[in-house]
Amino acid sequence: MKKILLVFDGNHFSEGAFRMITFLNEFEPVLATGVFLQPIDYRDIVGYSGMGTTTPITVAPYESDESLINRNMRYFEQKCEHAGLEFRSHRDTDLFALQELQTETRFADLMILSSEIFYENIGNEQPNDYLRKVLRQTECPVLLVPEKYALPSRIMLAYDGKADSVFAIKQFTYLFPQLFHWETKLISLEEKNEPLPHQELIEELAAKHFSNLTLESVTHETSETFANWVAEQTEYMLVTGAYGRSELSNLFKKSFLSDVIGQHKIPVFVAHK
Repeated sequence: MKKILLVFDGNHFSEGAFRMITFLNEFEPVLATGVFLQPIDYRDIVGYSGMGTTTPITVAPYESDESLINRNMRYFEQKCEHAGLEFRSHRDTDLFALQELQTETRFADLMILSSEIFYENIGNEQPNDYLRKVLRQTECPVLLVPEKYALPSRIMLAYDGKADSVFAIKQFTYLFPQLFHWETKLISLEEKNEPLPHQELIEELAAKHFSNLTLESVTHETSETFANWVAEQTEYMLVTGAYGRSELSNLFKKSFLSDVIGQHKIPVFVAHK
C-alpha cells in the first residue's frame, strides 16, 4: 500500500485529483491523505512576499478560512467513504503553507494536485508561482492533473539525455509496476540530427520495465510546438523529470513542461532528485 497526498488549498477542492486517486486505487489499495492548506489572502502577504515575487494576489470575498477548510475536509472524507478509500485528513494551516507541504511530501510516496486550480487566486496562468515553488521543493514525485481529462491508458516517457529524466522514469516504474503491460512510448526531441546521450542505455532500461515499449524520436521546430504535440496525446500520462532544486527561474523559460502543464489536457508525472 502506498501513501498518496491529495493537496487542496482552502478555496478549492480538486475533483480531478480525487478522480485520479480513485483510479490508482483500482490497481493497488492506497492510503489517501488529504492535505488542507491555508487559503491565501491579505493576511498571508508576509509569507507570499518572502517568495520574491511581485505577482499580485487577488483577494475575493469568501467564507472564513476555518469554514472553508472544514467544508472541504468533510467533503473529502465523505467521498473517500463512498469510494471505499482508506484515508487520513491533515490540516496544514500554518501561515507558511508551502513549507508545511514540503514536510508532508517527505513522508509520502506520491503527491497529486491540480495543475489547473492550485492557488489560482495568486495566478490563473499555470504553472503559477506557487505551483512552481512546490515542484522545485517537493520531496516525493508529483502527479499533476487537470480538472477534466481522459483517464490515461498509455504512458509517454520523455527523455532529454539528462539525469532527471532517467530518475523520473525509474521513480514511475517503482511506484507503478502494475502498469508494466501498458502501451508505452519512449520519446525524445530530435535536435540537429544528433543522437541523445546514452540513448542505448535508456532504451535498455525502459525495455525491462515496460513490456509494450516503442521508441519515437520527434522532430519539432521549437519546444513549444513539441509541447503542443505532447498535450494532444490525450490517452497518455506523461512522465518527465524537471523542476529540480538547482534549476530556478531559467528552467521555466527552457522547459516544454510548463507549456504542457498550462494546456490542462493530460496528467503529468514529475520527479527530480
